[in-house]
Amino acid sequence: MRRGRAFLPLALATAAATFPSAAAASSQPAAVCNGDEGYAAAFGGRRTFTLRPQDLDAIKAALAADPALAVAYRSLIAQADKALEVRPASVMDKRSIPVSGNRHDYVSLARYWWPDPANPKGPYVRRDGDTNPDIGSNRFDRTALSRMAREADTLALAYFYSGEPGYAEGAARVIRTWFLDPQTAMNPNMNFAQAVPGVSNGRPEGVLDGAGFIDVIDAAGLIGPSGALTAEETRALEGWFSRYLDWMLKSPNGKAEGKASNNHGLWYDAQVARFALFARRPDVAQKIVTAFPKVRIGPQVDTSGALPRELTRTRSFHYSLYALAAAYTVADSAACLGIDLYRAEEKGRSLRRATDYVAAWRGRAADWPYREQVWPEAALDELLVRADSAWGPGAYPRTVSGDLLLRYRIP
Repeated sequence: MRRGRAFLPLALATAAATFPSAAAASSQPAAVCNGDEGYAAAFGGRRTFTLRPQDLDAIKAALAADPALAVAYRSLIAQADKALEVRPASVMDKRSIPVSGNRHDYVSLARYWWPDPANPKGPYVRRDGDTNPDIGSNRFDRTALSRMAREADTLALAYFYSGEPGYAEGAARVIRTWFLDPQTAMNPNMNFAQAVPGVSNGRPEGVLDGAGFIDVIDAAGLIGPSGALTAEETRALEGWFSRYLDWMLKSPNGKAEGKASNNHGLWYDAQVARFALFARRPDVAQKIVTAFPKVRIGPQVDTSGALPRELTRTRSFHYSLYALAAAYTVADSAACLGIDLYRAEEKGRSLRRATDYVAAWRGRAADWPYREQVWPEAALDELLVRADSAWGPGAYPRTVSGDLLLRYRIP
């Protein structure tokens, strides 16, 4: 296939010729996410749930005329080309064997747990905010899962914007390797995720590792019209997520994570709702999003908009944003079911008030009264860009750059 700068001018010219102007695209009525079909009806059969046709179509129309978009596009293509050059990630790549004896089971190490200096051969001990670098080693699957999700997403976006089928084929290969190929596929469970040596072979907190699968769902949707994933493979992928959903709902670790009262509980809901939509089980998603104000917003957001359970952490602002990102993902799924969680209130608590709270600290890292190791300015801007979709363009001051330019239309 033609790749990189060799086909960039043609791709940009084609986008400009094929799609309406950005102004014309922005005047079109907003597409509606329709239950477990997502945006497929308004997006040429692309069954996405986060990426919206009115955004991506307008961005594609503006690629040829907008220098910032052109830079972001070139960076995307460069990353996609690199992804095509490497073997897709798999749970079979790890050096360790799960205690089950089955390498198809996912294994990861808890982030903040370390050998005890006072007892080096004993159980690990927790050091909040201090990441054990061993989590990224090839003894475990965490790095492979992150790479898989990133490459599927990158290749799918590259296909959408360039029209080059090789990128769709690459994304399908990544997805097929992780989820579908009997020789390499992950078993649909997180029984051994976020293990702590000497303490637990796998913990409820390990469910959090599956959050990366959310982006894979939209990647599969973006490449849908290409046929790179066959109809049979797409049904098999839906089946994998349905089995994984059952594990989340019925396993001891899954049920315990669902009871978590901090960002873990929010990310549990974010995953269950999205996986249920993709697996064509909207009744499960309906239960999650209907209960969300009472079960999550009320208990986890105070009347000032702060998230008290995140403020006790050594990375308090980071985890406040991380928790809200999960809540936004739930709200995006809720919109597909006709429920507006962005405007929901529970005893004076709401996502809008929580967003107001974190937005007020933009550019004021020195004034933040809680512990924070590294101020996450970029993560705050990303959240506030997402807020545009809920409360209107420019609802909050923020900087839009890089990858975000290819995901959210900025009027």
